[in-house]
Amino acid sequence: MPDVGDLVTARLAVDPADNTTAAALLVTGPDGGVTTPVVTGADGGATWTAPVTYTLAGLWRLSWTVTGTGAGVQHEVVSVAPAPALMTDVRSYATTTQLATKLKAAPPLDAVDLLERATRLLDSDFLLSAVYDVDSDGMPTDPVVAAAFADAVCSQVEFWGEVGVETDISGPLQGVVIGSVQLQYGAGDNRSGPSYYAPGLTRALASIPADKIRWAALSGGCPW
Repeated sequence: MPDVGDLVTARLAVDPADNTTAAALLVTGPDGGVTTPVVTGADGGATWTAPVTYTLAGLWRLSWTVTGTGAGVQHEVVSVAPAPALMTDVRSYATTTQLATKLKAAPPLDAVDLLERATRLLDSDFLLSAVYDVDSDGMPTDPVVAAAFADAVCSQVEFWGEVGVETDISGPLQGVVIGSVQLQYGAGDNRSGPSYYAPGLTRALASIPADKIRWAALSGGCPW
């Protein structure tokens, strides 16, 4: 699978082919933009090539039109991956170095994406009612809180490495207490079911001293 920025050589084989065979290429990007790269023939019309640069992530369509001997139309859909994210590109409470330290091993290649997802999980499912000091970017300024948040997201990524990244990350959770806050997710009347949160995540949050963060209880059925 090519990445954004890759320059590749698109190829078409035509059979049968002779000196009357000609080919043209139409390249349609994910945004609907169309380009017509210069096409070069070889092997007496049996082989055609063209340079294609993938400038966007998404699905690209390469449409070849052949005239003369071997006439016809051939389409190819190419999936292009985004350039790998860097820590500077995402909002994350932990770095890949912190994750490697937590894992005591090299982090996975998608570590940046996983840390960003774990950070979103922490923000949406645990920190909506939390009060703590932040900077202009909304990041914790107290080193104790920052370290606990980093430990929490690293624990979640470690957990995903064991059980897989769940599509629905707000599944059943039972009996977690953080300060004056209680979480009691459930599945059905008996509130039984697996937890989609890492045990280390809740332990990290529970370790924050009361003078560093305040957990405000919310009403209306919120898990807090």
